[in-house]
Amino acid sequence: MLKAILTRFRQGHRTMVYPDAPQPLSPRFRGLPLLDTSRCEEGCRACADACPYGAISAAGPLTLDMGTCLFCGDCAAQCPHDAITFSNDARLSSRSRDGLAVAAGQHYHPAAALEEKLLRLFGRSLKLREVSAGGCNACEADTNVLSTIGWDLGRFGIQFVASPRHADGLFVTGPVSENMRQALLDTYKAIPEPKLVIVTGACAINGGPFKDHAEVHNGASGFVPVDLYIPGCPPSPLTIMDGLLRLVGRVTE
Repeated sequence: MLKAILTRFRQGHRTMVYPDAPQPLSPRFRGLPLLDTSRCEEGCRACADACPYGAISAAGPLTLDMGTCLFCGDCAAQCPHDAITFSNDARLSSRSRDGLAVAAGQHYHPAAALEEKLLRLFGRSLKLREVSAGGCNACEADTNVLSTIGWDLGRFGIQFVASPRHADGLFVTGPVSENMRQALLDTYKAIPEPKLVIVTGACAINGGPFKDHAEVHNGASGFVPVDLYIPGCPPSPLTIMDGLLRLVGRVTE
């Protein structure tokens, strides 16, 4: 026991510093897309044609829908003029589905905090019940990371609970398969009012790579009202944490 205690003292503080300071990410991390139409050639559709899921619109202003995007990077790789790049910015969440669209020449605004009444209720303590509605376990794994000592989401009063009866909100991952549809609805119904819904990952937002498959419902928004969208495939733990902290007013810039 003494040896273990001494080892912990030598290791020092191990929890990441965000949001008090920026959290460094790998240079390979694909974050907020950056679109520069000044580099585009007239009539070029290389990026839109390269996207396997139709996340890019080249009709009119160049636009990328992060709710559909899997951040695979094929668009950037195929663009001959570097008109599309991915930054290292993990602040991607939005309070609205339309807000996930990134347009050339426009500044992206991450999610705003809850309205004042809900912020008074949930700003200091937010309990979430997660439902994996047919997910591949990637979003679920990155969410589980937040409970480890390195991230310690609980220090902000945000925790995942086992029972929807003890929850303030629903946290959804996966495209909502037919086999999980009723489970999702039952869990939502069991959470007492007022309640929040957070959808995480491309599958939960738009169906992801399973979009329009006969056995999935293209995300949760067709069944429950959504308060926060966190895009990615899967989202980085930092993207998830940042979105949750923005929702409860702990991050505002």
